[in-house]
Amino acid sequence: MKKVLLVTIIYILSMLPVLADSDGIKKSGFLSKNITTKVNEALEVNDPKNIIIIIFNHGQTSNDSKKSECTWIGNARNIASLVGEEVKGKKIMVYNYCTNHFAGDQQSEKYGLWSKKYTGPYKGKHKLDKRVDANVELIEKFVEIGVPRKQIIVSGHSCGGLVTLMLFAKHPDIAGGGISQMQACFGKLSRQYKAKKVGAEAAMEKFKNKKPGPAKVRQNQIDNIKKSKNLPLLVFTHPKDPYEGLLSDWIDEIPGVKRIIISEDYKIKGKKCVIQHPNKSTPVKDGHRMNHGTCFQYYNPTILEYIGSRI
Repeated sequence: MKKVLLVTIIYILSMLPVLADSDGIKKSGFLSKNITTKVNEALEVNDPKNIIIIIFNHGQTSNDSKKSECTWIGNARNIASLVGEEVKGKKIMVYNYCTNHFAGDQQSEKYGLWSKKYTGPYKGKHKLDKRVDANVELIEKFVEIGVPRKQIIVSGHSCGGLVTLMLFAKHPDIAGGGISQMQACFGKLSRQYKAKKVGAEAAMEKFKNKKPGPAKVRQNQIDNIKKSKNLPLLVFTHPKDPYEGLLSDWIDEIPGVKRIIISEDYKIKGKKCVIQHPNKSTPVKDGHRMNHGTCFQYYNPTILEYIGSRI
C-alpha cells in the first residue's frame, strides 16, 4: 500500500510542471481571438494596407538573465480579444513576440547585475535594451511586407510595458503608438520597500542602499524615458501593483502620455476581476495582473479609440 501511494505521489509531482505550463504560449506569432497555445508563426498578412498590427511584449520572471518561457493564455487573453476588431475600416491582428531568450551583457561578466558583489558600471546592453532593438527589427519586417508604419502599435505588460516606454523614448516615430500596462522589471519594489508607508522617494532610497547596481539601472531607464519631449502613449497602472504601483507617478511628468489608474481595488466599475485559464478561472488578487482579468476588457473601447487617434 505504501509503495502504491509513493508511486502515485511521484507521478503527481512529475506532472506538476506539465499542468502548470499547460496554457503556455512558447512561440512568436499571430494570436487568434479564441486564444490557444498555438500561434501562426508565418510573418505574412493579407491586404497589409488594411491591417493594424498590435505587437504584444510579455513580462519576464528575471530582470537581466536568459529565460525559456514566453507568456500564457491568461496573460494574453485580453489583448487577443482585440483580434478582428475594426478601426477606421482596418482589422486588428495581434502578434505575440517572445524575446525572453535574450540576456543582458553584464550576465557574461564575473558578477551579474544582481550579484551582491556587483558595483557597476553596467557593461554593454541590458536585456531590456536588447528587447527594444528586437522590436525595432520586427517593426521593420512588418513595414517591408507592406504594413504602414502608423498602423503598427506596440504594447506590453510588466517588463514588456517598460520595453514599450523605452522603445518610444529612443525611437519616437518607429510605430503608430504604444500601450504600456503595469510597467515594472525590478521586483516587487512598491511592496518590499513599503512605499505606501514611507512614500515613493524614501522607498527608492532604501532600494538604492540595498541594491545600488539595479537601482541605478532602473533610474537610468526612467530618466531616459522622461527626456522625451512628446510620448503619445496609453499607460495603465494600478496602485496595488506590488511591483511599481505607488512608484509610477513619474509617468505623469512625460508630455503626451495618457495615464489610466485602473482602480483602487480588484474591481473595474464594480465588476470583480477574474483570470480565465483554459480549464479554470482564478480571482485577481494582485494589481500587477489587473490587465489579465476579463474585466479589463472594459477598456477595449478606450484602447480602440486610442488606436484610431494614432493611425
